[in-house]
Amino acid sequence: MAMNISAWSIRHPLPSVVFSIILLLLGWVSFTKLAITRLPSADIPVISVAVAQFGAAPAELEAQVTKTIEDGVSGVEGVRHISSSITDGLSVTTVQFALETNTDRALNDIKDAVTRVRANLPQNVNEPLIQRVDVIGLPIVTYAAISPGKTPEQLSWFVDDVVKRALQGVRGVAQVERIGGVEREILVSLDPDRLQAAGLTAVDVSRRLRGTNVDLAGGRAEIGKNDQAIRTLAGAKTLNELAGTMISLPSGGEVRLEDLGTVTDTIADRRTFARLNGEPVVALGIKRSKGASDVVVAEAVQKRIDTLKEAYPDVDLKLIDTSVDFTKGNYDAAMATLFEGATLAVIVVFLFLRDFRATVIAAISLPLSIFPAFWVMDLLGFSLNLVSFLAITLSTGILVDDAIVEIENIVRHMRMG
Repeated sequence: MAMNISAWSIRHPLPSVVFSIILLLLGWVSFTKLAITRLPSADIPVISVAVAQFGAAPAELEAQVTKTIEDGVSGVEGVRHISSSITDGLSVTTVQFALETNTDRALNDIKDAVTRVRANLPQNVNEPLIQRVDVIGLPIVTYAAISPGKTPEQLSWFVDDVVKRALQGVRGVAQVERIGGVEREILVSLDPDRLQAAGLTAVDVSRRLRGTNVDLAGGRAEIGKNDQAIRTLAGAKTLNELAGTMISLPSGGEVRLEDLGTVTDTIADRRTFARLNGEPVVALGIKRSKGASDVVVAEAVQKRIDTLKEAYPDVDLKLIDTSVDFTKGNYDAAMATLFEGATLAVIVVFLFLRDFRATVIAAISLPLSIFPAFWVMDLLGFSLNLVSFLAITLSTGILVDDAIVEIENIVRHMRMG
């Protein structure tokens, strides 16, 4: 005989009540933990392969490196699209997989494919750098740093050295992007006549600077029965030290860098600009990490901003844009719809059935039907976002309709005996 779950539950109410309470509690706890975001977190399987070859022209890289890498990874299972970008000395190949592909498996497959074609690459290329591309969305909040008493250079250094470092330590912050301001640049202007007289080229000087002006790990040594890390510090600490770098000549001698041209501490060409009320400012866009809540991250960032304002009163950090208000609005609207639908269902049951018992059953059964869904969402890694809010709103209407029909049908059969 087939088991009738409804009849068994009526005859044994205690297990059903306990099970319902457990589901309700699990759903409530999960509901309080669910991240509130604007859009769902997307794990898009994209892998990049970067190969550097110092001094190589784009045409040379395309023929010897890029084509070899593309041919090697094109046979990997699940590859949907391959694109490459080439600049002087660097080739970057981006491999996009089908959405259902596991990113970790795709990364391992690409590593294996590159290993197989590694012997076909030029011997003087650097080891290919293979990594997954984390797709980070738009900034959730944007601040502007304003300080009339600071120059654009000083304000940019302050944002980079103080504000960005402070915000990057906030839990849930994936990236702090500076918009506007200036970038420091050490410009080496070589004199063609001096280069020709010394028998050098600009590539020779660049290669020499890259090879000497660098700090490297030098291994380990036992000092006083303790292992100590050894580093070779060859990077120039001052502008004069860099200008005094010795450049080897083909004839066997050496010449100072400053004798081949001029070394200037300047700023790079501006590529981004930020203005607020017509005045130039330095803006900061904060992006959340995957799985973090927009609301929680924005509140934590604001607390850190308030701390910075107290520590540095001469710099005004002003909130100029936020998507969190829109996200909060969606959340409030979805919760209001859920509450209104449940309330109307209870009222309709009471008005039309005139049965207090049926009304109580409707008031209890609706949250018992809704909250376990939040537990499942938490287990599956979902968040409360625009898509899930839409699903909650639609399911609320269906749930209310079904609840009214079912309760009315039960009461009718009970009255019929």
